[in-house]
Amino acid sequence: MMEKIMNFMSNNFAPRVNRIVANPWVSAIQSSMLTGLPLVFVGSLITIISILNNFFEWMPDLSLMSTFSFGMFGLIIAFFIPYFVMENKGHSNNKLVSGATSLVLYLLLLFPEINDGQITFSLSRFGIEGMLVALVTGLFVAVIMNFMASKSFFDEDSAIPDFVVSWFDNLLPITFILFVGWLATIQFGIDLFQVIQAIFQPIAGIVSTYPGFVLSVFIPVFLYSFGISAWAVFPVFYPMYMANLADNMDAVASGGVATNIATQETLYALISIGGVGTTLALAIMMAFISKSQQLKAIGKAVIVPSVFNINEPVVFGAPIAFNPYLMVPMWINGLLVPTIVYGIMSWGWVAVPSSTFLLWYMPYPIASYFATQDVMAIFWCIVILIITWAVYYPFFKVYDNSLLVKEKEENNQ
Repeated sequence: MMEKIMNFMSNNFAPRVNRIVANPWVSAIQSSMLTGLPLVFVGSLITIISILNNFFEWMPDLSLMSTFSFGMFGLIIAFFIPYFVMENKGHSNNKLVSGATSLVLYLLLLFPEINDGQITFSLSRFGIEGMLVALVTGLFVAVIMNFMASKSFFDEDSAIPDFVVSWFDNLLPITFILFVGWLATIQFGIDLFQVIQAIFQPIAGIVSTYPGFVLSVFIPVFLYSFGISAWAVFPVFYPMYMANLADNMDAVASGGVATNIATQETLYALISIGGVGTTLALAIMMAFISKSQQLKAIGKAVIVPSVFNINEPVVFGAPIAFNPYLMVPMWINGLLVPTIVYGIMSWGWVAVPSSTFLLWYMPYPIASYFATQDVMAIFWCIVILIITWAVYYPFFKVYDNSLLVKEKEENNQ
């Protein structure tokens, strides 16, 4: 049975998923989010500093740095989606103007107030709250600009300079794009921000439930065990995670309590210990208690990256990928760990994250504290590490012994 599953996944499922990931549109969304992550990391650093402010009153308030980095994530996404789509589709000459057009449309669709020549924007809509609007805006601009990129008002042998040709060819699609934005916002008074929020709210609500949250954690783990990067589903869950974090931040700012457990910060607090699949315990076993020379050597090579939550070496080096001995416990932990975390946060044993923290490379349990700002997270991080150790250990021993037998047979030949 397991052999049939492995054959299906390697020969049918994995190649199809990889084709989807390589799709120029999906790839553009991934690239856009990854390009903007350094700005999110700045916001995470400010989160750490804000904690230190509680102990050192003389430290300056750097919150505006977070506002103009993490708080502008929607702007970044709006610009880079059409930019990367045009690049992926072979229209690099138009990628900058496409990105710029998307920025202008995004500002228009944020539904600003216009009075006596003054324009007033809601600052929160530029950040994670406006990311869904940025996604829709970027994709809409990319569709129009890509469609018109292969069309021109001039012949190829025209004597008119290329930059002038480009100007005229871009006039029509840009005019159409901005006309649609003007029509929706100014003429019909449609607040696209609220419309998109209403459409995606049920989806985000599903991810926020226990089954939805566990599934959002397990799917990347499952794909990763077949060599498919967890980044493949990043564009699917990340917008919903960020929307939940925005709700938590608003709740705390208004004197309430954060309740949305399904955030990326929750993963970085207690779930991704060692990386996707919670693999730090396995890396420690390999480095320090392996009997086979092969596994011990791999363990020594992967232990340092694993401490910093970089687990590609252990996933592809041990390997976990396409290795039933280690895939099964990774799946178990992919279901068990989010279940535990959802429970302890639901019961109030650990605080739900309410500020941005995406320093995924920070070692545990330090990351657990900074992501939740709750000392109890350190205790539960240790508990989860012990539990994942218990899950991995019997499978690890069987795999280690199988390698040891092979090594002895090779030495006796």
